[in-house]
Amino acid sequence: MFEKVECLKFREGAFVETTHEVVKEEPLALYVNGKHFVTAMLSPEMKREFVIGHLFTEGVIRGIRDIESLQTEENIAQVILTNPLKVFAARKIIVSGCGGESSFLNESKLPKIRSSVKIDADDMSLGVKSILDSPVHRITGGVHLVGLFDKSNRKYVPICISEDIGRHNALDKVIGYGIINNTDFERTFIACTGRISSEMVLKCSVANIPVVASRSATTSLAIELAEKTGLCVIGFVRGEKMNVYTHAERVR
Repeated sequence: MFEKVECLKFREGAFVETTHEVVKEEPLALYVNGKHFVTAMLSPEMKREFVIGHLFTEGVIRGIRDIESLQTEENIAQVILTNPLKVFAARKIIVSGCGGESSFLNESKLPKIRSSVKIDADDMSLGVKSILDSPVHRITGGVHLVGLFDKSNRKYVPICISEDIGRHNALDKVIGYGIINNTDFERTFIACTGRISSEMVLKCSVANIPVVASRSATTSLAIELAEKTGLCVIGFVRGEKMNVYTHAERVR
C-alpha cells in the first residue's frame, strides 16, 4: 500500500535529507468482452472487488452471475460477461481525485432505494470512528477509508473496510466485496472519510445502500440526488455530532 521515498524535510530553518512513506498509485486498465471500458488510477489492493463493484455501480452488471470470467494480471483486468452482446458506455479515465461520468443524472433513470431500515445515530458515530483505525492512513495520511457495515446480533459491525487513494474507488471495492459475499445491502450503511459527492450518492443508491455517513462534508448536488433516490446523507460525523441532510427518518 505504501513505499518509502527520499525527500527533504524543512526543520528549524534548514533542510534535512530523509525518507517518507507515500501511498502507491497504479493504473488498472479494465477490458469488458475484449473492449476497453475504463482505466482507473487506484491503490493496488482489492482489484477484483473494485472491478465487480465498479461494473455494478455503472449498471454494466446486475450481479456476480453476469460475469463469466474475471482475470487480473499486473495492471490489466479482463472481464467476460455471460451476455456477449452487452452494450455499455466506455472509454473514460477515473483519476484518483474524482469519479467518472454518470448516466443517472437523467431523473427518470435515477435508482430508488428500497429499504425500511432505521439505524441508531450511535452506530454511525462508532462506524466512522472505527474506520479511522488504519495503519496506512496514520503513516501516510494519503488514503480515503470506506467501511461497509451490516447488522449482526443487534449490532452493526464492519464486514469490509477499504483503503484507496480515491474515495469512489474505495466505495466500489466495498460494494464489490458485498456482491461477492451476497450481502443484503438494504440493511447496511456506509461510513467514510471523504467528501460525499453526487457520484458517491449514485453508487450507494444503485447498490440499495440506504445510509452513507462521513467525517467530511457533502455537496449540494449530492443532497439533491439523495432526496430523490431515498438515501440518507450524513456529514461531519465527529464524536457525538453529525449533520443529517436527507431522509432523517432512517436515523433512530
